[in-house]
Amino acid sequence: MPRSMLIVEDHPIFGDAVQGVLRRELRRTTFAHAGSLSDAVDKIDDADGFDLVLLDLMLPDAQGLDGLVDLRARYPRLPVAVLSAYGDEATVRRAEICGAAGFISKSVNKSELVDAIRVIMRGGTHFVSNPRTAPATNPPDSAAQQRLESLTPQQLRVMKMLCAGMLNKQIAFELEVGETTVKAHVGEILRKLGVSSRTQAVLQMSKFALDVRLPVAEGAPAEVANGHCSSHAPAKPRTH
Repeated sequence: MPRSMLIVEDHPIFGDAVQGVLRRELRRTTFAHAGSLSDAVDKIDDADGFDLVLLDLMLPDAQGLDGLVDLRARYPRLPVAVLSAYGDEATVRRAEICGAAGFISKSVNKSELVDAIRVIMRGGTHFVSNPRTAPATNPPDSAAQQRLESLTPQQLRVMKMLCAGMLNKQIAFELEVGETTVKAHVGEILRKLGVSSRTQAVLQMSKFALDVRLPVAEGAPAEVANGHCSSHAPAKPRTH
């Protein structure tokens, strides 16, 4: 049956090259392109449905794994595979924990790329690190990995907002849910991470888990500012 794929890549030449390779080999697949995370969200919301999203980790409005976490929280049934130049073992493992259907290094050859996509589109997974990529300087320990793995996609998204120093009412507004729901998510996050405060959760996340680079909100605790959680804030979900 015909398939559809969205390629999220801000480098137009590379995006066109990937699409050209896949179009020649996956003849019954249609393709769309987005140059940013917000553009990807618009296209997903406007389309009848994609069978796979192929996501770069470095976008104008999302860097590291925040784009993956955001898409997994918004569309939990939509497979998202990462295509990135950053393929060290720790990053690949973190992407798997965050719900990626696969991790493909940009250094692979054409046949390896096509084979990986075929496996993923058949419902399988493909996670291969790039040995030529420098390893993470501070890889998370196994216990922290297990704690992070226990978080749901929505809890990961709430965790990102905690990392930004956002208050419960701000998180509730962004997620379009009640504050009671946010409080329940925060309580579960603290329980699963084995900590007793939001600040401890942020410090643990920045030290062991996701490379979520979100801006620290004005007035956030100094410990949060020093936790190396910095990048773009999550986009507000669209309503239907």
